[in-house]
Amino acid sequence: TLCFLRLTPHPLHSDRYIYSDIVFSPGLQVKVTGGHQDKTLTCITTCTLTDNPTYIWYKNGQHLDESTSPQYKYSVSNDYDASYSCAVKGHEDLHSPAVCVQGQRCNRVTYTKRRICVLKGSTVDISCTVGYYSTTSSFWFRSDKSTPEDLTTDPGYAGRVEYTGTYRSPFTLRISDLREEDSAEYRFTFKTDHFEWGHSFPGTTLSVTGLQVKMTPAAEGQKTLTCITTCTLTDNPIYIWYKNGQRLDESTSPQYKDPVYSNYGDSYSCAVKGHEDHHSPAVCVVGESCMNVTYTHQSICALKGSTVDISCFYTHPSWYNVTEVSWFNKWESGVTKDLSLNPEYVDRVENHRQTEKDSTLRITDLRESDSTEYKFRFTTDKARWGYSFPGTSLTVTGNTAHYKGLKSHDVNN
Repeated sequence: TLCFLRLTPHPLHSDRYIYSDIVFSPGLQVKVTGGHQDKTLTCITTCTLTDNPTYIWYKNGQHLDESTSPQYKYSVSNDYDASYSCAVKGHEDLHSPAVCVQGQRCNRVTYTKRRICVLKGSTVDISCTVGYYSTTSSFWFRSDKSTPEDLTTDPGYAGRVEYTGTYRSPFTLRISDLREEDSAEYRFTFKTDHFEWGHSFPGTTLSVTGLQVKMTPAAEGQKTLTCITTCTLTDNPIYIWYKNGQRLDESTSPQYKDPVYSNYGDSYSCAVKGHEDHHSPAVCVVGESCMNVTYTHQSICALKGSTVDISCFYTHPSWYNVTEVSWFNKWESGVTKDLSLNPEYVDRVENHRQTEKDSTLRITDLRESDSTEYKFRFTTDKARWGYSFPGTSLTVTGNTAHYKGLKSHDVNN
């Protein structure tokens, strides 16, 4: 949808304008007119576009021509298989729906969403539908590649992509463990017994973002916290807030509901519900040394019977004295249970440290029942790190054949 703000000159001040109204256009449409043999194509809008737009035409997904006229310069023949679409240069992702020149059974690709914004580390589905024909082959590719390359053969996506819909719609590209470098436009192409869909038709633009906590001054001695992203997340996210590792609140607003006091030692972090393991880095309200725990790995996969190390680094103001540290995997009503006191782990766990600010949990003789999330907690004479901040998820597998040839005792993600 395109939106235009209409302004009229102020009657008394030549350098000012008065808001008049807003005109919404539902976008572009291809209008097909003409006789039985030859057709005329026109790219139409409900209002006149400003800035002398350049129109782009596509036939069967392939770039045809560009012109300042909304009418395609050639008449087109009555081809039952052909579809046409138009776009405005600079806004190719807002192209019109592809239309059939004759009837409704033609080759065309319709993407479910033109734009998607998702969190780094999560999984996304990009989908489209194809016309009425069965495909003989198909693949997804990035539009920024000089030559279309099947994503399943791209080393950068190894083990992270999956296709569904081999011959008939809908077709879906699933990308897991998203990285910021995955941000790109993704397109779908296919072949039938007598046809190949072009490579230049705009697809779905994916933006991958991390989370950051932005602090702005509020009243004296207070700050406002906002969970920011580089793009607007889809699907109406619910934001979760943490203070010193303890879950605080949930909200549909990215801004924390109350200003926070500028206390040395306090740290805040945000996450999106359903993706708590991809939370933002914790930020200090004041200074650069505050309560925080950073895990070396978000997830670890290890073999049954082997040994695994789960590590973290922790910080606190220099004048805080640490009185207790512990690793745990069970908590209830704020009460955590040190693994070294758990009968299930007797003689199988050790705590190691190399500096004053790191801790490593070593678990030996791994069992499949050890698969769970492990967290670290420390207490000082002034504050205590919470128990609800996401830790490291351990998966123990007995499928040794899958890991045949591995030399290391675990696989870290």
